Amino acid sequence: MEDIEPRPLAIIKVGETFETLRESRGDFEHWIAAGLGDTPLPVVVLDPRRGDTLPDPATLSGAIVTGSHAMVSHREPWSESTGEWLRQLVAHHTPVLGICFGHQLLADALGGEAGDHPVGMEIGTVQVELQPEAADDPLTSGLPPRFDAHVVHRQSALRLPKDAVRLAGNDFESTQAFRIGDSAWGLQFHPEFDDEIMRGYVEHLADPIRAEGADPDAVEAHVKPTPAASGLLQRFARIVEERSAASV
Repeated sequence: MEDIEPRPLAIIKVGETFETLRESRGDFEHWIAAGLGDTPLPVVVLDPRRGDTLPDPATLSGAIVTGSHAMVSHREPWSESTGEWLRQLVAHHTPVLGICFGHQLLADALGGEAGDHPVGMEIGTVQVELQPEAADDPLTSGLPPRFDAHVVHRQSALRLPKDAVRLAGNDFESTQAFRIGDSAWGLQFHPEFDDEIMRGYVEHLADPIRAEGADPDAVEAHVKPTPAASGLLQRFARIVEERSAASV
């Protein structure tokens, strides 16, 4: 029997990290690919900002939308067209994971609202608390009730789409994770960040942190490992693999 080539898992690149971090550590897509672990699925990177065509959902096993220094509320054409494509993926039940900007875009595209957080910037290693609904969710079930995660964002999913399920939050950000439908998840935090990357962001954003009345040295000193959050990338990869195999 002829082997069937598995459909690829697409990383949708919608931004870049800071140049110095990029030179030493690579970029969002590299960190995400590493976090997926040893997956048998082909991984492809597509950048709609550079004119890459976003494929028919039926040709993919899943998709991950990266973070970005862009803002969803600015309604850039590539962002709006990516949001329309996300609606198609959700309708097709193709597994989707949105990270930070991707989380906000997913919420906005499906009928919610993304915009500036009323309190300002959240940055550093923070504690995230699961909601009761997370216990039965394919992505978050089995996680500790509270776990540490790396964050850096000024915008948020201010309002979730109708029928979305809030999975996690904290005192600063009520929606750190959500699910819409049976196959699409958003994470406001960054499972692809490690300690070095998080510290790099704090150092790059030291002046804005001070401008908001916080101490960047204290924020950096609080950075710590986030194994539960980081493990969500492998959890998502397993979901994609299992559903892809079941559809063959």
